[in-house]
This record gives sequence, structure tokens and C-alpha cells, in this order.
Amino acid sequence: MAHDLAQNTVDGLMTGSAYAMLALGFTLIFGVMRRLNLSYGPSIMIGAYLGTLVHLQFGMGAAVVALVTVLGAVAAGFYVERLCFAPMRGQAATASMVASFAIWMQLEELATLLLPRHSYPFPALIARPPFEIAGILIRADRLLTLGAAIAAMLALWLLVHRSRFGLALRATARDRATARHLGIDVDRIGLIAFLGASALGGLAGMLVIAADQQITPMFGMWATFKGLVAMMLGGLGSIPGAVIGGLLLGVVEAHGQWFFGPQLRDLLVYALLFLCLVLRAGIGAGVPSAERRI
Repeated sequence: MAHDLAQNTVDGLMTGSAYAMLALGFTLIFGVMRRLNLSYGPSIMIGAYLGTLVHLQFGMGAAVVALVTVLGAVAAGFYVERLCFAPMRGQAATASMVASFAIWMQLEELATLLLPRHSYPFPALIARPPFEIAGILIRADRLLTLGAAIAAMLALWLLVHRSRFGLALRATARDRATARHLGIDVDRIGLIAFLGASALGGLAGMLVIAADQQITPMFGMWATFKGLVAMMLGGLGSIPGAVIGGLLLGVVEAHGQWFFGPQLRDLLVYALLFLCLVLRAGIGAGVPSAERRI
């Protein structure tokens, strides 16, 4: 029993590291722009489909496919930002969110037009069997994802808190009007944050799909859902919280599936999310966590 608990915990942390990277992208957008981008997952999916297309048509290896996937996600993110967020910076957040949902449908349709079958193969980054440490089986590709998530969190934290660009980023997140009066190009800051979030998402998506070695049209919805839930578990707008939320989500899913089966796993996640939101609202004494800044 103890061995199973340890194995499930390790598996959950490995899977949760991908959720953490998705949540970091959501956090970067929300922390700066105070907007939710529902096209986040589909943008990543477009990058993955472009990488798959390059792999199938030209026989490119994993390194080139990975690069195309990340760049494709950034290009799709730029498209979303220009259409849904740049024209509506001074308007209600709901307008941008609804517009991004419409683009979600558009990107999914584009992906299915590019590659109409339900699933396609995606090259693995690391083709080696799992190895064992103290009786615990560890997949090398999942370990790579965990390392990438930790590196991404540290790099993002250093960028935000130890650089001039990070100072401008935090000023924009705190008060856009004041930042603009101080000479900060808040529109440019928002665009860079958006593209950085898309790059993070593209990296996370590429690692997940390379581990599974296949891509389906459902990936966009999956990535959006996992990233949102992980961000909300960790606290909106918090960089360390996004990582903690992603790891927690992975561990809860792993143990939930082991004890209750896949049918009740997601129900357990929803219950945990509801509990966290209720407790956070009570502890906040009327100051919602959505007001936190990066």
C-alpha cells in the first residue's frame, strides 16, 4: 500500500508539472491583463498540429517538430491577442473572454481542416524505457517535463522580480493608467506577456504530446481546462501558486484514479476546486484572490 501511494504521488507530480506550466501561461496573462484567454489551449493545439504536419509531410525529427510546435503556438497566440484583446483593452473583461471563446471554435476547425483524422502520431523526445529509483518507476520524458516546469517557474519569477522589464510588467499589472502616465508602453507589455504565455503553453503542450506520442482535436479543450483549474487551485495571479496548483492537481488525479477509478477522478477534482474557492473566499474576508498581482 505504501509503495502504491509513493508511486501514485510521483506519477501525479510528473503529470502535474505539465499542468503547472499551462497554469503559468494563464497566470502571466491574467496577472498583467486581468483577462481570461479561453483560446489558450486551442492556440497550443494549433502549434502541435503544425509540428505534426511537419513531421508527417517532411519526416522532421523531434527537435524540429518541438521548435515548430512552440513557434506555432506563439503565432496563434499573437493572432488571438490582436483580434480579442488588443481592440478591447479598455472594455469589460467579458468582451475579451467571449471573443476568445469564438476564436477557440475557429482554431479547432482550422486544426481539423489541416489534419482531419481523429488522432495522429507525434515523435517522442526521449525514447527510453522507465528507470527505477528506490522501487519507484520514473519515466524520463515525465522527469523532463518536471524539470522544465521548475526551470520555467524560476525563469519567470526572476524576469518579473529581478529585471527592468519585470518592473514595468508589475507596474502595468498594478495600475495600467498610472503605468501609462509614467511612460510605460502598456500595450507592448501586454503583447509580450501574451506571447510569453503562448510560448510557455507551447512548450508544455509539446512535452505532454511527445510523452503521449499522439495528438487529437480534444487537446485544446484539455489544455484550457487543466491550466485554468491549476491556476485557480493555486490562486489567481500567483506564479508559485500556479506551480503548486498544477502539482496538486496532478497528485489528486493520480490518487483519485487509483482509489476511485477514472469515472470519479474528475468529480474529485471539481470537488477540490469548489472547496478551495470557498475556503479562499472566506479567508480573504471579502478580498478575492483574483485581486492578487504577479
